Amino acid sequence: MGILEKIKEIEFEMGRTQKNKATEYHLGQLKAKLAKLRTQLQEGTSKTGPAGEGFEVQKYGDGRVALIGFPSVGKSTLLTELTGTASEAAGYEFTTLTCIPGVIHYNDAKIQLLDLPGIIEGAAEGKGRGRQVIAVCKSADLLLMVLDAGKPHYHREILTRELESVGIRLNRKPPNITYKKKKTGGITVNSMLKLTHMDDKMVQRILQEYKIHNCDLLFKEDSTVDDLIDVIEGNRRYMKCLYVFNKIDVCSIEEVDEIARLPNTIPISCYHKMNLDGLLARIWDMMGLVRVYTKKVGHKPDFGDPVVLSEDRGGTTIKHFCEMIHKSLLQELQYALVWGTSSKHMPQRCGTSHKLEDEDVVQIVKKKVQTGDDGKGRFAQAAKEYVRTVDRVKKAALKTTLWWCACL
Repeated sequence: MGILEKIKEIEFEMGRTQKNKATEYHLGQLKAKLAKLRTQLQEGTSKTGPAGEGFEVQKYGDGRVALIGFPSVGKSTLLTELTGTASEAAGYEFTTLTCIPGVIHYNDAKIQLLDLPGIIEGAAEGKGRGRQVIAVCKSADLLLMVLDAGKPHYHREILTRELESVGIRLNRKPPNITYKKKKTGGITVNSMLKLTHMDDKMVQRILQEYKIHNCDLLFKEDSTVDDLIDVIEGNRRYMKCLYVFNKIDVCSIEEVDEIARLPNTIPISCYHKMNLDGLLARIWDMMGLVRVYTKKVGHKPDFGDPVVLSEDRGGTTIKHFCEMIHKSLLQELQYALVWGTSSKHMPQRCGTSHKLEDEDVVQIVKKKVQTGDDGKGRFAQAAKEYVRTVDRVKKAALKTTLWWCACL
């Protein structure tokens, strides 16, 4: 029996099993088995798949956004409207057969936008080359799930389920669970609060399914069985997702208002170019990009070409700012002067751990470099070498003549 058959068999058994106190341990073990099989399915395709069939393109710009959705929902038209890149659009499905990149120029930043082929139900199992499409999605900083406003809204649940099955978690934070393997000592389970979704017996059964007999577990929140499985697997990707409902021109005002009130959702119309500016603003807010402008000593700030930082790509501190300019700059840094909303006063003298905010101005002050060995007194550039008392060379006695001898 292959992996796909085992997955379908476990899903069938989970579907027919009633959920109650008597079956919760059995369902927990089935979830662990299902997660293991899906991980094996992904590893098998990545190792044995032929080379040259992926859609991956080289990263460019300050961030990456991927368009994902069913065929013929307007992904190619949206790429053309936002970036100006020509992407073929037609009235039939699967017009786009490969990954087409474009660049969005917004707020002095460059954001790479990828138009991916449409996926269908069962993409996680390889239907319609869905695995290659989902693999590119994992490399993005933000997902734009494009949906047709004129079609049923359960398409959103179908796409979310396909992404969940390959380890992509949308608009969720990683579970606050500390998991550490060890060689001996058995299993130690601690929690900082009362767990309502599982108990020690459930934890023991899940660890037994993964053949883990020695580890330390610390629950810092009221986690579920799925959270524990995600921590044990360790290959989950937590991503931000914006649900874009296209073709709102075929909906009524009431339906558009209902869509706009949903969380992480924005209605647009590519054909009539409606709310595209609002879409760019939502993309900017969700990506959390921070523009930092540089300033030379004695000069005005350079507002032409900012250094763009983000939490998803390293961080937004002075340390990451220096690393973005040059790797050796961090070693030469003495302190930084910061103007902007992140500083308490103008300017503020900051260290490497200071967190920058959007449109801050930073001036780097380097350490003084020694120019020669003849510096003396308070102008000395470096401290003198220490010499032990034993190693000191005694000076010769001065040759003096008595003054009265000179008079004779």
